[in-house]
Amino acid sequence: MSFNSLKQNKSSIFNKLQKQLEDTTKVGTTDERMWKLTTDKAGNGFAVIRFLPASDGEDMPFVKLYNHGFQGPGGWYIENSLTTLGKDDPLGEYNRELWNSGDESLKEQVRKQKRKLSYYANVYIVKDTGNPDNEGQVKIFRFGKKIYDKIMDAVNGDELEGREGINPFDFWAGANFKLRAKKVAGYPNYDSSEFQDTGVLDDLDDAQLESIWKRQHPLQSIVAEDQFKTYDQLKERLDKVLNLQSSGSTERAPARTAETVVSTKPSFSSPSVSEDTVGETEQEVVVPQSETSSSNEEGEGDVLDYFRSLAES
Repeated sequence: MSFNSLKQNKSSIFNKLQKQLEDTTKVGTTDERMWKLTTDKAGNGFAVIRFLPASDGEDMPFVKLYNHGFQGPGGWYIENSLTTLGKDDPLGEYNRELWNSGDESLKEQVRKQKRKLSYYANVYIVKDTGNPDNEGQVKIFRFGKKIYDKIMDAVNGDELEGREGINPFDFWAGANFKLRAKKVAGYPNYDSSEFQDTGVLDDLDDAQLESIWKRQHPLQSIVAEDQFKTYDQLKERLDKVLNLQSSGSTERAPARTAETVVSTKPSFSSPSVSEDTVGETEQEVVVPQSETSSSNEEGEGDVLDYFRSLAES
């Protein structure tokens, strides 16, 4: 386009800009930094990824984030938990109060309101059968406790098996990770995912590996202070969602979790006795991808993103 065309077509250019800006602010807009495994209609998916080392200026190759997502009589509570930062959180305190009441119905409410755990790490996409355009790209991958446990198993090794521990986040002595998704009882299951043999990532030289390293995304911004509301702001929102303003703090308010929007088949067993561990001993019979609940963590994240936008509108 010439400069004269630029001037003559400024109105149409402005209209196009408006359309693009509207599109980027619609609910469900994807974060281009993030990568998610593509699955077919049957719920099956396969990819090969490599967990990457800590980015320049960061100490750890991953971060973890606690959040809550449920619906009460006053709307949705979709918030990051201050416990991520090691701080007191009003919902954590309220859940402990309900749990210590000994009332089984209140304990059930705690199970629906308890925090969820997600991990975030940079990964290099070696193979993506569902979306080959992703191959060779560096993305942020969100995963749950089951995949985290597989990472820890690789780190720790197994003396009985004679398997030495490895650093899965290492360019040279790490290992590619085969990520396999299957649908089990209606939920994604990642049990058959596994690390391959150790070796240099794609047999690349140091210059190529450095190029990948420089393309990594900062992770600390995900858990930065500005990603969390203050205690008072969270308390105000919690009171509104659970209609606590005019009632005692242990007033029963039915909660509906974000995962029940996806499925109506929650399954609970007896959890332990504090907010930090409520539900952490619950059986993950059909949903291996969740931290401490029977929810589908990967699918739930999309639902939480959607309802977070509604809650903030």
